[in-house]
Amino acid sequence: MSRTAAAVPAVLSALLALALTACGGVDGTPGGPGVRDPYFPKAGNGGYDVRHYALDLSYNPAERHLAGTAEITARAGQDLSAFDLDLSGLDVDRVEVEGRPARFSRNGQELIVRPHDELDAGETFRTVVHYSGTPRTLTDPDGSEEGWLPTAGGGALALGEPTGSMAWFPGNHHPSDKAAYDIRVSVPEGTEAVSNGELAERRTTGGRTAFHWRTAEPMATYLATLAIGDYTLHRSTVRTAAGRDLPVLSAVVPSESGPAEEALERLPEVVRWGEDTFGPYPFSSTGVIVAGEGDAGYALETQYRPVFPGAPGTGLLVHEMAHQWFGDSVTPESWRDMWLNEGFATYAEWLWEEEHGGDSAQETFDALYDHGEDEYEDLWSFPPAEPSGAAHISDEPVYSRGAMVLHKIRQTVGDTAFRDLVRGWTAKHRHGNADTDDFTSYVERTAPDEDFTPIWRDWLYGEGKPEHP
Repeated sequence: MSRTAAAVPAVLSALLALALTACGGVDGTPGGPGVRDPYFPKAGNGGYDVRHYALDLSYNPAERHLAGTAEITARAGQDLSAFDLDLSGLDVDRVEVEGRPARFSRNGQELIVRPHDELDAGETFRTVVHYSGTPRTLTDPDGSEEGWLPTAGGGALALGEPTGSMAWFPGNHHPSDKAAYDIRVSVPEGTEAVSNGELAERRTTGGRTAFHWRTAEPMATYLATLAIGDYTLHRSTVRTAAGRDLPVLSAVVPSESGPAEEALERLPEVVRWGEDTFGPYPFSSTGVIVAGEGDAGYALETQYRPVFPGAPGTGLLVHEMAHQWFGDSVTPESWRDMWLNEGFATYAEWLWEEEHGGDSAQETFDALYDHGEDEYEDLWSFPPAEPSGAAHISDEPVYSRGAMVLHKIRQTVGDTAFRDLVRGWTAKHRHGNADTDDFTSYVERTAPDEDFTPIWRDWLYGEGKPEHP
């Protein structure tokens, strides 16, 4: 300690300490600007866990202008002097933490918040962000578009995988942090606004209609959606295997009303089949959103009701509905674990075909092993559990080779044990997160007398085409 510092009167030191505490604390530390995801290191944020998002949005299609207030309820995982939220574009007007104005700054996708008072570890706190602007369409590393997608007739479609949700609301945008949601959105009268969960309220006043969508079960941000435009709503129920009447709400653009009829009719059958195959349906309602063919370049398993660009065929419907169990309920711990989503959803297609008069899963597996590279030139380019970069987490090895891993497990344990294994997996991690190590450990514990080493070595982590099918 220098002489000058030693001479500072005690009262001034105390005042200095108080000032530092008011500016963010001397004991707390900032939360991390990312969660070190191996493929999207800037995604998510450290230091807290979100419990609930309350979004209050107003959208004017003519100007493509979005005004929003996001109230984020979270629990601090450490003493926090500052924390980050992910938000791409959009202007932030002000931020409050626990009812007091908070300082904030921007650094790329990071909204850095410095609360007036330090947050204690274990404390539940509320952050309110007031923001507005023209939401962006983002481009993934693989070239696909996500975020806020303008659609025909002045509408919009919000799709989030992997990080697009930060284009329309601030949050902890990583699949490892799931939360409940209340999404309120106001649009011009005559326009529909469809989101996740159940429609709690719809009210029209002064030429605008306000919708309130409530999602009670935990949901990762990339699974949140908002479809604004000219949609026809279809309501029905599905009697589940457990005997409950599951509400169904689907939204279809007029141009797809005819082609989408088959999908709407088959949806109850697919849900019941999924329950019989994977276990109880994990959510409180279901449905689909059928947008126009040019509105998005892909289908997405948005929670409760997947989004399709045009009317889906049965195979695609089965795939996206299977994601309600694999991806939406059992959500990957990181983007490295995407094969747990896509491998299971792809294998669901194989099982459906097998049980509905098509090829058996074994025949599909054999054809893929013998001739798959003719259709998918990248099929053997990397192992499903280790995509070769962020641009490849949705490549064919993650889908088809992921399904092949599951079929090898089925070959090893037998059909009955495999069915029990799958249902046990969805029950064990229902509404939670899991990674590849969780899955391999679970399989080994479930069938302790079997040796899965060759499957993990050659099919899950092995480079190139395995020597023997």
